[in-house]
Amino acid sequence: MNKESVGIVETEYHDISNPIILDSGETLDEVTVAYETYGELNKEKSNAILICHALTGDAHAAGWHEGDKKPGWWEMVIGPGKALDSEKYFIICSNVLGGCKGTTGPSSISPKTGKEYGVDFPVITINDMVKVQKELIDSFGISQLAAVIGGSMGGMQVLEWMVSYPRMMKKAIAIATAGRSSPQQIAFNTVGRQAIFSDSKWNNGNYYDTCEIPSNGLSLARMIAHITYLSDESMDIKFGRGLQDKDEISYDFTVDFQVESYLKHQGETFVKRFDANSYLFITKAVDLFDLSANDSLIDGFKNVEAKIKIISVDTDWLYPTEQSMELVTALNANDVDVSFSEIKSNYGHDAFLLERGQLNYIFSNFLSENVVDDLMIEDIATIRENADIVEAAKLMLDKHLTHIPVVTDDCKLIGIVTSWDLSKSIATNSNHLKDIMTKKVKYCHANDSIEEIARKMRKFDISCLPVVDEEMKVLGLITTDQISNLLS
Repeated sequence: MNKESVGIVETEYHDISNPIILDSGETLDEVTVAYETYGELNKEKSNAILICHALTGDAHAAGWHEGDKKPGWWEMVIGPGKALDSEKYFIICSNVLGGCKGTTGPSSISPKTGKEYGVDFPVITINDMVKVQKELIDSFGISQLAAVIGGSMGGMQVLEWMVSYPRMMKKAIAIATAGRSSPQQIAFNTVGRQAIFSDSKWNNGNYYDTCEIPSNGLSLARMIAHITYLSDESMDIKFGRGLQDKDEISYDFTVDFQVESYLKHQGETFVKRFDANSYLFITKAVDLFDLSANDSLIDGFKNVEAKIKIISVDTDWLYPTEQSMELVTALNANDVDVSFSEIKSNYGHDAFLLERGQLNYIFSNFLSENVVDDLMIEDIATIRENADIVEAAKLMLDKHLTHIPVVTDDCKLIGIVTSWDLSKSIATNSNHLKDIMTKKVKYCHANDSIEEIARKMRKFDISCLPVVDEEMKVLGLITTDQISNLLS
């Protein structure tokens, strides 16, 4: 274990107190969420990042469990000094609804029957998964996430967050994903499910009381899916036409090629860690995913407010760059602040789990591109021009303030009063705020860059700026202390 790791971690569990109403109309009365956190939540609860895992992932995104031989699945980007710096951010990753790693799913005990749900578990959607994540985030008292990040099915969850809870995050990164599942993607998932259905040991999902699981069907489903995660180039580099533990072709149906042995191994190890019924429900949720409205992603993304980064992989044929560009086009059409990067890799779809250097670089640049909106204080006190000096002084004392924007009845900025102005009122024997307030106010906008505002503050020797919209309505305040904390 190195100093860049978050170290030993434990999975925690949160019981959701209220029923979850699913998109299907069904209700889950009791839901438990398995999750892990890395880093500490700051006093303002403004530094939280939610990580969304892919199809067969789990909450263990970073660090080490006691006795494990390998760390969490995204150790390469989470930890001290990495792009998702656990010394700066409070990072949360939860197992999805329908999973088999601690969150309620088909292998969980139904409170109605006292037995595993099996196929009686209701069909779920990506939106249902996000509803459960939202409950978890709310339990921390977090009103807005600094970012939501995920790849593949995790990227679908990110997109769902952007649409369903547009004000719940400042930034979002969606990697190697799509706004709706294509017929080809649905086809691969369908074949995988049919492989499980065809295994006699599946027994219509009722295999939990037996000593046997549908290992052949689940293994085959994993082998089929795993092919789509790779690229032709990566398979050629890794295997070529190399033979497995033999010098010549056997001319029978035993394993001849290394790639055959590799896929067989992937299937065999997968059945040891994943539940067949969970695979059915989660792949079905992916198939149902479609964020378009009126058959248009432009309409589907009309309410998105976060700053977005879309990332694709040049050799990904499961979620090709064309689908990422469709997202970018739809977001641009809605004037969303969106940028795009394409990872160059021969790994194919799996590159989002393997390309350490490129991902750390892209994440770091995107997350460090701070604008005023990322830092500004939104819950601020304001005062009217016709107020008196005593009222302003009491407000400053009660709220521990040094600056108060002076506004009209419709909250438009017309001035600012500072503790220095109140001192001036004593010297001039003034009783009315309008006589001593500063009327020529320097201000900024929410989308101004932090670097630009820092220069402006230094130039005019200002410690606080009101943040206004295009109509001069006050949105918040930004201070030199906040900028200094960010830079440090």
